[in-house]
Amino acid sequence: MSGKPQDSIESYIDSPEKLKSLYKRVLFVVSLSQIFGGAGLAAGVTVGALMAQQMLGTDAYAGVPAALFTLGSAGAALIVGKVSQRYGRRTGLSTGFIIGGLGAIGVVIAAMMNSVILLFASLLIYGAGTATNLQARYAGTDLANKKQRATAISTTMVMTTFGAVAGPNLVEVMGEFASLIGVPSLAGPFILSATAFILAGLILFIMLRPDPLDIANRIAAYKQEYEPVNQTDSVDKAINRRGLMVGATVMVLTQIVMVAIMTMTPVHMKHHGHDLAEVGIVIGFHIGAMYLPSLITGVLVDKVGRTAMSIASGITLLLAGLLAAFAPSDSMILLVIALSLLGLGWNFGLISGTAQIVDSTEPSTRAKTQGTLDVFIALAGASGGALSGMVVANTSYATLSLSGGLLSLVLIPIIIWSRRGRVIK
Repeated sequence: MSGKPQDSIESYIDSPEKLKSLYKRVLFVVSLSQIFGGAGLAAGVTVGALMAQQMLGTDAYAGVPAALFTLGSAGAALIVGKVSQRYGRRTGLSTGFIIGGLGAIGVVIAAMMNSVILLFASLLIYGAGTATNLQARYAGTDLANKKQRATAISTTMVMTTFGAVAGPNLVEVMGEFASLIGVPSLAGPFILSATAFILAGLILFIMLRPDPLDIANRIAAYKQEYEPVNQTDSVDKAINRRGLMVGATVMVLTQIVMVAIMTMTPVHMKHHGHDLAEVGIVIGFHIGAMYLPSLITGVLVDKVGRTAMSIASGITLLLAGLLAAFAPSDSMILLVIALSLLGLGWNFGLISGTAQIVDSTEPSTRAKTQGTLDVFIALAGASGGALSGMVVANTSYATLSLSGGLLSLVLIPIIIWSRRGRVIK
């Protein structure tokens, strides 16, 4: 290290107040970007399946858009993770958001041309924004200690709520705006997505300085050089490997269940006479439940423990699946409750699983590892989205919801296994 960076790192180590101030600033900047990022991701969730249904004239492939943008997010997660590890969170996250915005512009053009091929290609690129929005949660943890990590994750996620809830409820307004400028109404929300993702990227590029991952890496290197070697490193590494496996499994299963049920809910509602505004309300409550409880969830994960909240995730998703399966199709109230529980169960799983992953990684490999794990999460979402349309076309929405709820119970034996031989919360 050169003299100047060395002095800078020493100042952060010698002054907890300075490090705390930087930590708060990073949380603010990431949270600000998440407001726009949340608005950007809502379009694909709300009208992606409806666009495919309209263009293809069948429900069998209505889950393909969700599969495509989650598949695109898988590739983007890997790239954003590697770029962030090499060049910092600022470069990785801002690039991912801007690429996602370009994908949203492509969706709008595809709708104007009525081109299914361009729609599907653009949705793959749009997935970069979805992946980046999710990976931004890690940036808030780079400078957090173990007792702050879940709370830091939840702080950035809760800010997503403002955009994520507003997005679906602006579906009708954006549809009318799109019609006024000669664009198909269903493409309207993607105009909002393009603007929101690009703004999120610019906020991070301009304001995320100094880079939190770079500071965390320098602090870790300094401590490794000047502090005594920990004799329990081999034990810690074994525990870390299991923590990574369990954290990833929790997030993968919750993603499959959430995406599968969420994807087909708008189609299910349209079949039973609900209009686009009602679809927007239900999805708005769902996305709100995905993010709004985060501040409370983060505190619970830090205080009650990662294990307890992972189990709570499985139970909540089971209740969501049962209610969605057996609720009368014309009941808006029960659909709102079911999709809210679905979002809440995902929230519990994502924050508890993410906290386990952050606990189990070192700054020198953290972003790359997190990006790799987010690939599996995105692929899980892609499979859930792709299969959901086929399941509903060949059976029913009730069968899909019930199967998803039962799948979530797999979390419980996995969590019990993870506790064997470990002393963790």
